[in-house]
Amino acid sequence: MADKQIRVGLLTSGGDAPGMNAVIRAVVRTADHFGMQVYGIKAGYEGLFKGEVQPLDPKEVTGIIHKGGTILRTARCLEMMTEEGQERAANILKVLKLDAVVVIGGDGSFKGAQALSKYGVGVIGIPATIDLDMDCTEYTIGFDTAVNTATEAIIRIRDTSSSHERCSVVEVMGRDAGHLATWCGLTGGAEEVLIPEYPMDEDSVIAQILSNRAEGKRHNLIVVAEGVGGSDALAKKIEKTLGIEARATILGHLQRGGIPTALDRMHATVMGYMAAKAIQEGDVNKAVVYRNGRHALIDLAEAIDAKEIYNPELYEITKILAI
Repeated sequence: MADKQIRVGLLTSGGDAPGMNAVIRAVVRTADHFGMQVYGIKAGYEGLFKGEVQPLDPKEVTGIIHKGGTILRTARCLEMMTEEGQERAANILKVLKLDAVVVIGGDGSFKGAQALSKYGVGVIGIPATIDLDMDCTEYTIGFDTAVNTATEAIIRIRDTSSSHERCSVVEVMGRDAGHLATWCGLTGGAEEVLIPEYPMDEDSVIAQILSNRAEGKRHNLIVVAEGVGGSDALAKKIEKTLGIEARATILGHLQRGGIPTALDRMHATVMGYMAAKAIQEGDVNKAVVYRNGRHALIDLAEAIDAKEIYNPELYEITKILAI
Protein backbone atom coordinates (compact mmCIF):
# COMPACT_ATOMS: atom_id res chain seq x y z
CA MET A 1 0.00 0.00 0.00
CA ALA A 2 1.40 3.38 -1.04
CA ASP A 3 2.11 5.98 1.60
CA LYS A 4 -0.65 8.55 2.09
CA GLN A 5 0.09 11.82 0.32
CA ILE A 6 0.66 14.70 2.74
CA ARG A 7 -1.78 17.56 2.18
CA VAL A 8 -0.55 21.04 3.16
CA GLY A 9 -2.62 24.18 3.64
CA LEU A 10 -0.99 27.54 2.88
CA LEU A 11 -2.23 31.00 3.81
CA THR A 12 -1.06 34.59 4.12
CA SER A 13 -2.58 36.56 6.98
CA GLY A 14 -2.65 40.10 8.36
CA GLY A 15 -0.92 42.93 6.52
CA ASP A 16 0.68 42.07 3.18
CA ALA A 17 4.46 42.23 2.84
CA PRO A 18 6.71 42.15 -0.23
CA GLY A 19 8.16 38.66 -0.52
CA MET A 20 5.05 36.72 0.47
CA ASN A 21 4.71 35.44 -3.09
CA ALA A 22 8.28 34.19 -3.00
CA VAL A 23 7.39 32.16 0.10
CA ILE A 24 4.32 30.72 -1.62
CA ARG A 25 6.43 29.69 -4.62
CA ALA A 26 9.06 28.04 -2.43
CA VAL A 27 6.52 26.10 -0.34
CA VAL A 28 4.62 24.84 -3.38
CA ARG A 29 7.69 23.75 -5.34
CA THR A 30 9.42 22.17 -2.35
CA ALA A 31 6.25 20.31 -1.42
CA ASP A 32 5.92 19.04 -4.98
CA HIS A 33 9.52 17.82 -4.87
CA PHE A 34 8.68 15.74 -1.79
CA GLY A 35 5.44 14.42 -3.28
CA MET A 36 3.12 16.57 -1.16
CA GLN A 37 0.07 18.53 -2.34
CA VAL A 38 -0.41 22.17 -1.34
CA TYR A 39 -3.81 23.82 -1.01
CA GLY A 40 -3.95 27.60 -1.11
CA ILE A 41 -6.33 29.22 1.38
CA LYS A 42 -7.52 32.56 0.02
CA ALA A 43 -7.74 35.71 2.19
CA GLY A 44 -6.11 34.18 5.26
CA TYR A 45 -8.17 32.76 8.11
CA GLU A 46 -11.20 34.65 6.77
CA GLY A 47 -11.04 32.63 3.56
CA LEU A 48 -10.75 29.40 5.53
CA PHE A 49 -14.10 30.10 7.21
CA LYS A 50 -15.62 30.74 3.77
CA GLY A 51 -14.14 27.57 2.28
CA GLU A 52 -11.99 29.42 -0.26
CA VAL A 53 -9.47 26.61 -0.64
CA GLN A 54 -8.00 25.23 -3.87
CA PRO A 55 -5.03 23.10 -4.97
CA LEU A 56 -1.80 24.88 -5.96
CA ASP A 57 0.65 23.27 -8.35
CA PRO A 58 4.14 24.40 -9.41
CA LYS A 59 2.90 25.90 -12.69
CA GLU A 60 0.57 28.26 -10.84
CA VAL A 61 3.47 29.85 -8.95
CA THR A 62 5.60 30.45 -12.03
CA GLY A 63 6.64 34.09 -12.39
CA ILE A 64 5.45 35.28 -8.98
CA ILE A 65 8.78 35.48 -7.12
CA HIS A 66 9.25 39.14 -8.05
CA LYS A 67 5.66 40.26 -7.46
CA GLY A 68 4.58 42.32 -4.46
CA GLY A 69 1.47 41.57 -2.43
CA THR A 70 0.19 38.00 -2.25
CA ILE A 71 -1.60 35.93 -4.88
CA LEU A 72 -3.54 34.25 -2.06
CA ARG A 73 -4.80 37.62 -0.82
CA THR A 74 -4.84 38.42 2.87
CA ALA A 75 -7.16 39.77 5.53
CA ARG A 76 -7.50 40.33 9.24
CA CYS A 77 -9.98 37.97 10.88
CA LEU A 78 -11.71 38.92 14.14
CA GLU A 79 -13.38 35.51 14.43
CA MET A 80 -9.98 33.84 14.67
CA MET A 81 -9.36 35.81 17.86
CA THR A 82 -12.11 33.90 19.69
CA GLU A 83 -11.92 30.36 21.07
CA GLU A 84 -15.06 29.41 19.16
CA GLY A 85 -13.57 30.65 15.92
CA GLN A 86 -10.27 28.88 16.53
CA GLU A 87 -12.01 25.56 17.18
CA ARG A 88 -14.18 26.00 14.09
CA ALA A 89 -11.12 26.76 11.96
CA ALA A 90 -9.38 23.61 13.23
CA ASN A 91 -12.46 21.52 12.47
CA ILE A 92 -12.64 22.91 8.93
CA LEU A 93 -9.00 21.99 8.35
CA LYS A 94 -9.67 18.47 9.57
CA VAL A 95 -12.71 18.14 7.28
CA LEU A 96 -10.48 19.25 4.40
CA LYS A 97 -8.02 16.51 5.47
CA LEU A 98 -5.11 18.95 5.62
CA ASP A 99 -2.22 17.43 7.55
CA ALA A 100 -0.47 20.73 8.26
CA VAL A 101 -0.76 24.45 7.53
CA VAL A 102 1.93 26.98 6.68
CA VAL A 103 0.99 30.41 8.04
CA ILE A 104 2.79 33.43 6.59
CA GLY A 105 2.36 36.65 8.57
CA GLY A 106 3.10 38.58 11.73
CA ASP A 107 2.58 38.00 15.44
CA GLY A 108 -1.21 37.92 15.19
CA SER A 109 -1.00 35.28 12.48
CA PHE A 110 1.39 33.25 14.62
CA LYS A 111 -1.03 33.36 17.56
CA GLY A 112 -3.75 32.03 15.26
CA ALA A 113 -1.42 29.23 14.20
CA GLN A 114 -0.65 28.39 17.83
CA ALA A 115 -4.38 28.19 18.56
CA LEU A 116 -4.80 25.69 15.71
CA SER A 117 -1.96 23.57 17.07
CA LYS A 118 -3.82 23.23 20.38
CA TYR A 119 -6.62 21.51 18.45
CA GLY A 120 -4.26 19.03 16.84
CA VAL A 121 -3.42 20.84 13.61
CA GLY A 122 0.27 20.78 12.64
CA VAL A 123 1.48 24.29 11.79
CA ILE A 124 4.60 26.10 10.60
CA GLY A 125 4.87 29.89 10.96
CA ILE A 126 6.91 32.11 8.64
CA PRO A 127 7.50 35.72 9.80
CA ALA A 128 6.42 38.26 7.22
CA THR A 129 5.84 41.89 8.19
CA ILE A 130 7.41 45.15 7.09
CA ASP A 131 7.50 46.27 10.74
CA LEU A 132 10.22 43.83 11.93
CA ASP A 133 8.28 43.75 15.21
CA MET A 134 8.65 40.04 15.99
CA ASP A 135 11.16 39.40 18.77
CA CYS A 136 11.72 35.76 17.80
CA THR A 137 13.65 36.65 14.64
CA GLU A 138 16.22 39.18 13.49
CA TYR A 139 14.58 39.44 10.08
CA THR A 140 11.02 39.45 8.80
CA ILE A 141 10.07 39.15 5.14
CA GLY A 142 9.17 42.52 3.61
CA PHE A 143 11.26 44.70 5.90
CA ASP A 144 14.12 45.33 3.48
CA THR A 145 11.77 46.28 0.64
CA ALA A 146 9.85 48.66 2.91
CA VAL A 147 13.08 50.34 4.06
CA ASN A 148 14.25 50.79 0.47
CA THR A 149 10.87 52.13 -0.67
CA ALA A 150 10.60 54.58 2.22
CA THR A 151 14.23 55.69 1.98
CA GLU A 152 13.86 56.50 -1.72
CA ALA A 153 10.84 58.68 -0.91
CA ILE A 154 12.68 60.33 1.98
CA ILE A 155 15.69 61.18 -0.20
CA ARG A 156 13.38 62.83 -2.75
CA ILE A 157 11.67 64.82 0.00
CA ARG A 158 15.07 65.78 1.40
CA ASP A 159 16.11 67.22 -1.97
CA THR A 160 13.10 69.52 -1.92
CA SER A 161 13.61 70.37 1.74
CA SER A 162 17.18 71.48 1.16
CA SER A 163 16.21 73.52 -1.92
CA HIS A 164 13.62 75.48 0.04
CA GLU A 165 15.40 75.56 3.40
CA ARG A 166 12.39 73.96 5.05
CA CYS A 167 11.78 71.32 7.67
CA SER A 168 10.30 68.05 6.41
CA VAL A 169 8.51 65.68 8.77
CA VAL A 170 8.11 62.21 7.25
CA GLU A 171 6.01 59.53 8.95
CA VAL A 172 6.74 55.89 8.16
CA MET A 173 4.93 52.70 9.18
CA GLY A 174 6.02 50.22 11.85
CA ARG A 175 2.98 49.91 14.15
CA ASP A 176 4.28 50.15 17.74
CA ALA A 177 7.93 49.49 16.87
CA GLY A 178 10.60 51.93 15.73
CA HIS A 179 12.75 49.61 13.59
CA LEU A 180 11.53 50.90 10.23
CA ALA A 181 11.82 54.55 11.29
CA THR A 182 15.32 54.02 12.70
CA TRP A 183 16.59 52.36 9.54
CA CYS A 184 14.93 55.01 7.35
CA GLY A 185 16.38 57.79 9.47
CA LEU A 186 19.85 56.31 9.29
CA THR A 187 19.80 55.57 5.54
CA GLY A 188 17.97 58.80 4.68
CA GLY A 189 20.28 61.07 6.67
CA ALA A 190 17.62 62.37 9.03
CA GLU A 191 18.43 65.02 11.62
CA GLU A 192 15.96 63.52 14.06
CA VAL A 193 14.09 60.20 14.44
CA LEU A 194 11.07 59.84 16.71
CA ILE A 195 10.33 56.26 17.78
CA PRO A 196 8.12 54.71 20.50
CA GLU A 197 11.16 53.23 22.25
CA TYR A 198 12.60 56.72 22.91
CA PRO A 199 9.76 59.20 23.50
CA MET A 200 10.57 62.83 22.69
CA ASP A 201 8.19 65.78 23.05
CA GLU A 202 7.66 68.51 20.47
CA ASP A 203 9.63 71.08 22.44
CA SER A 204 12.71 68.83 22.42
CA VAL A 205 12.45 68.47 18.65
CA ILE A 206 12.19 72.23 18.22
CA ALA A 207 15.19 72.73 20.51
CA GLN A 208 17.16 70.29 18.34
CA ILE A 209 16.24 72.21 15.19
CA LEU A 210 17.40 75.46 16.82
CA SER A 211 20.68 73.78 17.72
CA ASN A 212 21.04 72.54 14.15
CA ARG A 213 20.47 76.04 12.78
CA ALA A 214 23.15 77.37 15.13
CA GLU A 215 25.50 74.83 13.57
CA GLY A 216 24.69 76.16 10.09
CA LYS A 217 21.99 73.73 8.96
CA ARG A 218 19.28 75.42 6.92
CA HIS A 219 17.03 72.39 6.42
CA ASN A 220 15.95 69.54 8.69
CA LEU A 221 14.49 66.11 8.03
CA ILE A 222 12.59 64.44 10.84
CA VAL A 223 11.45 60.81 10.52
CA VAL A 224 8.50 59.83 12.72
CA ALA A 225 7.43 56.27 13.48
CA GLU A 226 3.77 55.37 13.05
CA GLY A 227 3.63 54.40 16.73
CA VAL A 228 4.50 58.00 17.65
CA GLY A 229 2.31 59.73 15.07
CA GLY A 230 1.26 63.37 15.21
CA SER A 231 3.35 64.40 12.20
CA ASP A 232 0.94 67.07 10.97
CA ALA A 233 0.70 68.67 14.41
CA LEU A 234 4.48 68.60 14.81
CA ALA A 235 5.05 70.30 11.46
CA LYS A 236 2.51 73.00 12.29
CA LYS A 237 4.11 73.67 15.68
CA ILE A 238 7.60 73.89 14.15
CA GLU A 239 6.37 76.41 11.58
CA LYS A 240 4.46 78.48 14.13
CA THR A 241 7.22 78.48 16.75
CA LEU A 242 10.28 78.96 14.54
CA GLY A 243 8.77 80.80 11.61
CA ILE A 244 10.28 78.35 9.12
CA GLU A 245 8.37 76.46 6.45
CA ALA A 246 7.53 72.92 7.62
CA ARG A 247 5.70 70.15 5.79
CA ALA A 248 4.47 66.74 6.91
CA THR A 249 4.36 63.70 4.62
CA ILE A 250 2.79 60.41 5.69
CA LEU A 251 4.07 57.64 3.43
CA GLY A 252 1.44 55.13 4.55
CA HIS A 253 0.78 51.97 2.56
CA LEU A 254 3.18 53.03 -0.18
CA GLN A 255 5.76 51.10 1.85
CA ARG A 256 3.93 47.77 1.56
CA GLY A 257 3.86 47.56 -2.22
CA GLY A 258 6.39 47.09 -4.97
CA ILE A 259 8.84 44.48 -6.19
CA PRO A 260 10.50 42.70 -3.26
CA THR A 261 14.23 43.23 -3.01
CA ALA A 262 16.68 40.41 -3.67
CA LEU A 263 17.28 40.14 0.09
CA ASP A 264 13.57 39.68 0.80
CA ARG A 265 13.27 37.12 -1.98
CA MET A 266 16.27 35.20 -0.67
CA HIS A 267 14.95 34.99 2.91
CA ALA A 268 11.45 34.19 1.66
CA THR A 269 12.68 31.38 -0.55
CA VAL A 270 14.83 29.74 2.12
CA MET A 271 12.10 30.04 4.76
CA GLY A 272 9.48 28.60 2.42
CA TYR A 273 11.74 25.67 1.58
CA MET A 274 12.46 24.99 5.25
CA ALA A 275 8.76 25.07 6.14
CA ALA A 276 7.79 22.50 3.51
CA LYS A 277 10.77 20.29 4.34
CA ALA A 278 9.87 20.38 8.05
CA ILE A 279 6.34 19.21 7.29
CA GLN A 280 7.68 16.40 5.10
CA GLU A 281 9.82 15.30 8.04
CA GLY A 282 6.94 15.56 10.51
CA ASP A 283 8.57 18.42 12.40
CA VAL A 284 5.57 20.70 12.95
CA ASN A 285 4.36 23.38 15.38
CA LYS A 286 7.51 25.34 14.60
CA ALA A 287 8.46 28.79 13.31
CA VAL A 288 11.16 29.49 10.74
CA VAL A 289 13.37 32.31 12.02
CA TYR A 290 16.64 34.07 11.22
CA ARG A 291 19.10 34.33 14.11
CA ASN A 292 22.84 34.95 14.29
CA GLY A 293 23.17 34.84 10.52
CA ARG A 294 21.37 31.51 10.08
CA HIS A 295 17.84 30.31 9.33
CA ALA A 296 16.48 27.94 11.97
CA LEU A 297 13.37 26.15 13.21
CA ILE A 298 12.22 26.92 16.76
CA ASP A 299 9.13 25.89 18.71
CA LEU A 300 6.15 28.07 17.84
CA ALA A 301 5.43 28.75 21.51
CA GLU A 302 9.01 29.98 21.95
CA ALA A 303 8.62 32.25 18.94
CA ILE A 304 5.46 33.84 20.31
CA ASP A 305 6.80 34.26 23.86
CA ALA A 306 10.18 35.70 22.80
CA LYS A 307 10.96 39.12 24.30
CA GLU A 308 13.93 40.99 22.88
CA ILE A 309 15.15 44.20 24.52
CA TYR A 310 15.37 47.01 21.98
CA ASN A 311 18.98 47.62 20.92
CA PRO A 312 19.55 51.41 20.88
CA GLU A 313 22.80 51.31 18.90
CA LEU A 314 21.36 52.25 15.49
CA TYR A 315 19.33 55.04 17.07
CA GLU A 316 22.43 56.38 18.80
CA ILE A 317 24.38 56.29 15.53
CA THR A 318 21.62 58.33 13.87
CA LYS A 319 21.91 60.97 16.60
CA ILE A 320 25.70 61.14 16.34
CA LEU A 321 25.68 61.50 12.55
CA ALA A 322 22.82 64.02 12.43
CA ILE A 323 25.12 67.04 12.73
